[in-house]
Amino acid sequence: MTQLNFFLKLLKESFRDLVPIIVVILFFQLAIIQAVPDGWLSTAIGLAIVGVGLAIFLQGLEIGIFPVGEGLARDFAKHGTMLWVLFFAFLIGFGTTIAEPALAVIADKAASISSGRIDATILRLVVAGSVGFAIFLGVYRIYKGHPIHYYIIAGYMLVVGVTFFAPQEIIGLAYDLGGVTTSTVTVPLVAALGIGLATTIKGRNPVIDGFGLIAFASLTPMIFVQIYGIAVYNLVEAKDVADVAVQATVSTSANITFNSLLTGIINVIKDVAPILLIILFFQYAVLKKRIDNLKTVLLGFVLVILGLDAFILGLEMGLFTLGETMAYQLTKSDSVMMIYAFAFAIGFSTTMAEPALMAIAKKAKEISDGKINDFALRIFVAFGVAVGIALGAFRIVDGGHIHYYIIFGYIVVIILTSIAPKYIIPIAYDSGGVTTSTVTVPLVAALGIGLATNIEGRSPLIDGFGLIAFASLFPMITVMLYGIIIEKLGVKSDTEIETANILKDALIDAENMDLATVNIDGSDRRHSLPMDFSAVVIIVPKDKKIDAIQAASKAGASGVTVLRADGIGLGEMDNFYRTSFEANDALLLFLLPQSLVNPVIKSIIHSLHITTSGKGIAFAFPLTHMKGISLSRHDIFVNRKDHKNPENNVEKLIKEEEEKVLEKLQEHSKIVNEEPK
Repeated sequence: MTQLNFFLKLLKESFRDLVPIIVVILFFQLAIIQAVPDGWLSTAIGLAIVGVGLAIFLQGLEIGIFPVGEGLARDFAKHGTMLWVLFFAFLIGFGTTIAEPALAVIADKAASISSGRIDATILRLVVAGSVGFAIFLGVYRIYKGHPIHYYIIAGYMLVVGVTFFAPQEIIGLAYDLGGVTTSTVTVPLVAALGIGLATTIKGRNPVIDGFGLIAFASLTPMIFVQIYGIAVYNLVEAKDVADVAVQATVSTSANITFNSLLTGIINVIKDVAPILLIILFFQYAVLKKRIDNLKTVLLGFVLVILGLDAFILGLEMGLFTLGETMAYQLTKSDSVMMIYAFAFAIGFSTTMAEPALMAIAKKAKEISDGKINDFALRIFVAFGVAVGIALGAFRIVDGGHIHYYIIFGYIVVIILTSIAPKYIIPIAYDSGGVTTSTVTVPLVAALGIGLATNIEGRSPLIDGFGLIAFASLFPMITVMLYGIIIEKLGVKSDTEIETANILKDALIDAENMDLATVNIDGSDRRHSLPMDFSAVVIIVPKDKKIDAIQAASKAGASGVTVLRADGIGLGEMDNFYRTSFEANDALLLFLLPQSLVNPVIKSIIHSLHITTSGKGIAFAFPLTHMKGISLSRHDIFVNRKDHKNPENNVEKLIKEEEEKVLEKLQEHSKIVNEEPK
């Protein structure tokens, strides 16, 4: 039932995120082009399938890819050598990129319009190798704890330096390939790997150190592809010197048949299979450890495959066709501003529906403890993509050189890096890589090549590529601006908010024996609170010890002291000299807030059947003078609400405790002032 409710929530969010795309398409189709699109029913059905597929995909990520990726990272950090982790990182980067559908599309297009100089297979190998190296380098950075901006700024300088030596025909392509290498499946796994390592390695911060791998994967292809282009255009002659015409034609909706459905699933399996094989090899052959909850993890991968296939199928049923048709029609119109408006709107709407961005945004919110709002982050990323694509469209229409725009953008990124909060910088860099994936690339590529084909004096190879690079660059700027804004506004994390509320009713008086002194969430700072505690003692056979602890944990117990025990029954008491004194029982001691006593005892006696056929003893007794125990914020609030406020009115409770604190401070101040001087 929990999974069903979670799926329904994801389904609702998915359809909410598709609304901007629908609004953009309807507005431009009906208000600007003023024509009802052919196959509108197919498009509507396709959008419904996109929404369902997106929800299935995201649920698969949550129960499959994220847990196994973070688990692998933790196990590697604890038990594996750094060399094995680096090797794993390279294989994940290379294996997932070489099968990336968007990369294959761009590579084939580049080969066709370069008169044969660029080989599609070699280009894909170059890009995959560069991504493998990028993940390798990013993991090495996490191990060493180096600040990410040193690497990124050095990378930008290399990109710019190589750009001045690269042929014009390769620059836009290289910049675009930096954006298409991070796929919908790769991004969540790579993010989980980075966050898992940063969580496990001592001294690393999951927010500051865990993100950034995707940024490396977006940066290195720009360098490697430009070097490949320098070699190709200086050493390789064109196989076909005839001009290759690139036609921006109107596509037709995909015909959905059983064979096409089967082919789609097989293609998605091909994309996911390398990841799964690499994970299984390292999990069982290198770490020699079983995957926890293997059935659930496999179910997650199945959901990812089915969700991604449904997502792509829904797009092919009309959305891609409609978008390409509109791009073609707008390039034929006389209104340049409409082209820019469409570029902005389509960039914003497709980014809001991007699955990879949703995954990263959710993870950013989780790791930042709510300080980064996932929806707000997606808004800023989508705005950055929209501005980037609109500016890229202006660059094609105007005929300017792409590297001037990109260099200026890098300068802005470097300036913002020096003033933005540290925790937002890796997320900003990663946001540039997750915006150009399943949804965005085809529509953006169609718009760019369509503009370059239909505007006189523009070259599809030189000018047609580059929009994806703009879509990758500007989100870095807007996300860092988002970080600066939330710092200026004083936005707090969930922990900071709850801690502030707890501190309102915390009486800092450790010497008062009437109060319990506790650590909140294991922190070093202690607070004294008026709380009642009890000790719960459970005596059970040794083989039932784990079952009892698990039952107590489910009921809310956060710690236990385990002692060996030797019990003597009524029969043995008659002649205890013949009794073998071996510890056959376990004594479990739980120190709990009063509100948890009944739930913990009930959970244990039901799990071990102590009141019926099972063996064991359970009892509790009250405690006084409790000092030094560690509790969670949740336990403190529950205890205070249950025993201090039957109406469970937290705000009222906090206000009452604030008044008590104020009274004590006033009394203390009065005593001090009355003392003889």
